[in-house]
Amino acid sequence: MGSMDAEVRPAATSRRYSKEQKDHAVRMVLTLREELGSAAGTVTRVARQLGYGEESVRRWVAQAEIDAGARPGVTSAESVELRRLRQENRELRRANEILQRAAIFFG
Repeated sequence: MGSMDAEVRPAATSRRYSKEQKDHAVRMVLTLREELGSAAGTVTRVARQLGYGEESVRRWVAQAEIDAGARPGVTSAESVELRRLRQENRELRRANEILQRAAIFFG
């Protein structure tokens, strides 16, 4: 059982950030890393300063590094293209299924 003195935190809420807000946070982290010569604690520091979630800022920085080619992974552009292709694939499968049923019905 927990003590009565335990800190009570509100439930996490979903918050949308604009591209400009994300880009600004990433620039701040990268600039701070360059100034300090170290990555240690930079994400936490910027996240607290801006009032953003630490994991959100960490993900934005990681994605920016992937997009810049500094880290392996799926780039933002590839992710958008993959999402588009998956949607197109679903639509084509649906159309194919309809055509197959129509061929059976009329055949």
